[in-house]
Amino acid sequence: MTYLIALLVVALGVAGIVLGGADDSPGLQLLGVLLVVGAVVYGVRLVRRGRRAR
Repeated sequence: MTYLIALLVVALGVAGIVLGGADDSPGLQLLGVLLVVGAVVYGVRLVRRGRRAR
């Protein structure tokens, strides 16, 4: 379930980047990049924690 949330946040971030580029809005692009980076970091932490628990 948490992987799905991370994937949805990545999709939302990519949409923000694309829409910010179309509207020439650097703030929206920055927020999109921050969402994508944050979701990727969160996903990597989830995977690493899962491997340690085994």
